[in-house]
Formats: sequence, structure tokens, C-alpha cells
Amino acid sequence: GAADAATDTTTFTVTATVGANCFVSATDLDFGSYTGVAALTSTADVNVRCTDDWPYTLTLSTGNGTYGQRLLSNGTGTLEYNLFSEATYTNIWGDGTDGSTTVGGAGEGLSAANEVTHRVYGELPNSVANQDAAAGTYTDSITVTITY
Repeated sequence: GAADAATDTTTFTVTATVGANCFVSATDLDFGSYTGVAALTSTADVNVRCTDDWPYTLTLSTGNGTYGQRLLSNGTGTLEYNLFSEATYTNIWGDGTDGSTTVGGAGEGLSAANEVTHRVYGELPNSVANQDAAAGTYTDSITVTITY
């Protein structure tokens, strides 16, 4: 009869590597209309998606001013304000220098469903300098940096 067919087997390994990755986005912060009568507060959100369990640190730039005194500007005119990491307006959110603090966390995954939101608390004080500002729209641009 016909000879039985011969067989041989082997195995191979399947692997995938997940590298650390992070994405950051932010919403705008709008104080609204300052009347010179009362301080204004507002918030923005910094949204983070990072590899699960991967640690990260968020820093905010000084913008037009310093960490001690950020400034909104309109031409040569300015309005004093600052950004804080909590609703008590205690810790200035910066890069860890000049008395500022940073905000950290750990990733919960890269999917949109696992996005982590960090709130930025803005305060525009009713200071004498702000009371003397000319009419107009004042702006600043803050850079959010994520280190992971």
C-alpha cells in the first residue's frame, strides 16, 4: 500500500510591545467681562490620554508674565491674573520653578473613554492695576507640556 504521509511540527511566538505614549489637549479659559468691581474666576480643562499606568507630569508656561504674575495683554495694556491647580487658588500651576507647582498623574489608557481631566483654576483679581486697565480684549497664550 501507499506509505503514510510524514508530518513535522514547529511553534512560533507572537509578541507585541506597547510603548509609553501620551496625548494632551486643553479647553480655553474665558474670564468674561471684568467691570472693575469684583474678582473673576474661571476654569479650563487639560485632558490627558496616556498608556495605562504610565506616570506623567503636566506643566504650564508663564505666558506673557511670570509665575508670580501672569498677564493678559492688549497692546501695551495688561490685566493681572494667575492659574492654579486647585479651587482654593493656593498653588500656582507652572513648571515647578519660582514657587510654582506641577500636576501629575498616571495614564488610564489611550482610548477616549479613559481620558483623565485636570482642571485649571483661573483667577483675575480686582487689583488696582486691573481697575486702571483700558477697555479692550486682553489675551494670553499658555503652553501645556506633558512629560512622560
